[in-house]
Amino acid sequence: MSVYDKLSELNITLPPVSVPAAAYVPYVQTGNLVFLSGHIARKDGKPWVAQFGKNISTEEGKTAARAVAVDLLGTLHAATGGDLNRIKRIVKVMSLVNSTGDFTEQHLVTNGASELFGQVFGDKGVHARSAFGVAQIPMGACVEIELIAELA
Repeated sequence: MSVYDKLSELNITLPPVSVPAAAYVPYVQTGNLVFLSGHIARKDGKPWVAQFGKNISTEEGKTAARAVAVDLLGTLHAATGGDLNRIKRIVKVMSLVNSTGDFTEQHLVTNGASELFGQVFGDKGVHARSAFGVAQIPMGACVEIELIAELA
């Protein structure tokens, strides 16, 4: 099954590449690796502003992280020249979770993205990962995720 068939089965429409909010580009390719800049969680087209341990649940966070993963897939689609079937592997995911000092479920929030990559790419979507709790994310977003992928 192609990646696009899987996306269709999951009712996912790829968004266009997000316009950078500062002095950076959405992705950079070097050799067979493509590095995607951090993408923040959005809700209704605006930054999904919240802080874990204060005003958003872990389950809502999984939904936010999944939404970030969909945005990352849109950027990855552009980075592959319009062919996600060129993805050899999702290599690494790094997630920043806007959290209070006593919130300890960053890894569970990030599962929202990791699980989607596994659904879309199968074994090629299994990746190394880091999930950090941070005091703040640009624009107050609840989650920011970046990734590294290998192209065939």
